[in-house]
Amino acid sequence: MGGIVLACGMSIPPAVLGRAGLEQHRIVPVPARPGKSDVDAELAKAADRDGGPGADVIVAGTDADLAAVALRLLRRDRLGAVRVGYVPVARSACAALWGLPTDTEGALRLAASGQGRGVPLIRDDVGGVLVGTGTLHHVDGIAYCDDDLVLRGKAHRIDVSPDTAGGAGLTVSLRYRRFGRQRRTVRGRAFAIGCEPTTPVLDGIERERTTERWTWYRHTENLLLVRPG
Repeated sequence: MGGIVLACGMSIPPAVLGRAGLEQHRIVPVPARPGKSDVDAELAKAADRDGGPGADVIVAGTDADLAAVALRLLRRDRLGAVRVGYVPVARSACAALWGLPTDTEGALRLAASGQGRGVPLIRDDVGGVLVGTGTLHHVDGIAYCDDDLVLRGKAHRIDVSPDTAGGAGLTVSLRYRRFGRQRRTVRGRAFAIGCEPTTPVLDGIERERTTERWTWYRHTENLLLVRPG
C-alpha cells in the first residue's frame, strides 16, 4: 500500500513522483494549511500503511502547511504511527534546521527512501504547533526559558525553534538590538513571555491577533520526520 502526497494549495505532476520512486503514492490536493476535514481521513489511511520504506505521508507545501498536518496528527494521536516527509515549496526554516533538500525531486527522493526520525514538536498555549521558527518582534517585557530569566526589558527580535542538538526541546535566540552583537541563545523545554502587545509570526504566518502573553513548549511526543541520518 503506497503512501500519500498532500499537495497543499498547489499541484504536482504525477511524472515527478515516478522519477522519485514514488509511483505507488497518491497525490491528494488539499488547501493551504489544511484542517480536519481536509486531511484526517487520509492520515488514518497513512497510519495503516504496510510499513515499507520511506514516508507514509508527504507534505508538499510551506512550513505552515507542515505544521497544520502535524497538528492533525497530534489531535488524532498518530504522531508515533505516521512517518512524515516534507517537500518545501518556499524558503523553509524547517528544511534548514534538519538538512532537508529544498529542490522538489531531491526532497521526494528522500521521502521515498529515508527513515522517520523523531524531532521535537513545539506547541503553543493557544493550540498550535511549530515546526520551523516562531518569531516575536519589538518586544518589551519579561521572558523565561524554563526557570531562567532571559529578558527583562526590550528585545528587537526573539526566535524560537526546535532544538537540533538533542537538548530539552527548543532553542531561543534573542537579539537585543537591531544592529550590533548583543545576542543570546538559550535552550530548554519551554519559553514564556509577558510583554507589551506583540504579534507572533508562526512558521511564516503572522497571527491575526496581538497578545500580551505567549508560551512555546516541547510536546511529549516527537514528530517522525523523514530526514537524512
